[in-house]
Amino acid sequence: MTPVDKTSATDSSALWLQEGKATLLLGVPLIGAQLAQMAINFTDTLMIGWLGAKELAASVIALQLFFIVFLAGLGVLQAVMPLASRAVGQGDVRGVRRASRMGIWVALSYTTVAMLVLWHGEQIFVLVGQDPEVSKIAASYLQIVQWSMYPGLLVVAIRCFLTSIERAQVVLWATVASALLNAIFDYLLIFGHYGFPKLGILGAGIASVATATFSSLILIGYVYIDPRSRQYELFVRIWRADWNAFAEIWRLGLPIALTIVAEVGLFVAAAFMMGWIGTIELAAHGIAGQLSGIAYMIPLGLSNAAVVRVGHAVGRNDPMAIKRSGWVAIGLGGCIAALGALLFLAAPETLIGFYLDPSNPEAAQVMKIGVPLVFIAAVFMVFDSIQGVAAGVLRGMSDTKMPMLIAVCGYWVVGIGSSYVLAFVYDWGPEGIWWGLANGLAFSSVFLLSRFIRRDKLNLIKP
Repeated sequence: MTPVDKTSATDSSALWLQEGKATLLLGVPLIGAQLAQMAINFTDTLMIGWLGAKELAASVIALQLFFIVFLAGLGVLQAVMPLASRAVGQGDVRGVRRASRMGIWVALSYTTVAMLVLWHGEQIFVLVGQDPEVSKIAASYLQIVQWSMYPGLLVVAIRCFLTSIERAQVVLWATVASALLNAIFDYLLIFGHYGFPKLGILGAGIASVATATFSSLILIGYVYIDPRSRQYELFVRIWRADWNAFAEIWRLGLPIALTIVAEVGLFVAAAFMMGWIGTIELAAHGIAGQLSGIAYMIPLGLSNAAVVRVGHAVGRNDPMAIKRSGWVAIGLGGCIAALGALLFLAAPETLIGFYLDPSNPEAAQVMKIGVPLVFIAAVFMVFDSIQGVAAGVLRGMSDTKMPMLIAVCGYWVVGIGSSYVLAFVYDWGPEGIWWGLANGLAFSSVFLLSRFIRRDKLNLIKP
């Protein structure tokens, strides 16, 4: 090997290491923010659960409807990141502003339409066979908590902008502060401590609105204060429409929204099927699902980091940087998922035990069913990480339609189809449902990864 070759190899290795560092610096705060958001949801569920089973059931069905609608809006807004990131790579300040500003427009306009659906929550709950009394409580809670969607999706839009310009740290700290504030508001308003009115489940709704508003104000203030953010003049003449950018967000974002809703639907359908088997099995499924959900926050954060890093490289029209950014994010996601899988394999009883009261006579049954599900979740986790990060890499190249079709086919045809066949035709029971989920995610991971490998042949990169 010539000295030139050695230098070239050294430079190449340095670039890969540099990319890994940049991805982690961007991804770690985003992972932390996702975990902090989960803490907010956990706190709401925990404190409402202390009120009683009826209130807890009402909050569960209300939040399921709310989050399906919210996640669809979040999916559309995810299109802001590749558009703004590409503009950052091109050094196009106006392009970053156009995409981010119209993201705010999309957030506010989508919420206005979504509110019309959520306002009729009671009729929807009764229509799908829920208990009328629980439906009434759920609807009263939903009619308060739905107002958190305005500041909540505004936070998503601003977060996409800040992530695109690699200011993710503030997203983490804003979410952590919001999680702490939400816990305080829940404690004061649900139970009426320290002179506050005892509002029960309605207090949880008010706490959610106040927390989302607080978070949005933090991020708005940061955009005005931070020198790098301020140069984009995000809120200057924000009333001026840019219909081309507005339409582009919807064009790229709708497939992302459908992908997210399809994945949520996969787990909702799996829960329904588990419920057909039995209550104990459903409880075990819920625990295993929450453990895998917590683990998924890591690839989800890396996926968002991949959107930005790949988007920057596309904007610079740098094919080698696109390759590095994509493979580094996928590799990090796979390695971290493998470590998580080892934890799941080594200590399933300990992990499940956090959710169980040993004095409960049903705890041993839940543990017996849950342990093999956690083993399957270890396999599931690796595929879930690869497909999640690969989808983010493709999103960074503004490739959203075919990944949506791959995901829908993987989740609903392969995933739900094989879950049903394995569980009920071959009588594998709960384990059959989870092996079916693993099959669906494996299908998606293989085809999304293949699409990234063949990106040049498919002409996916169009700067």
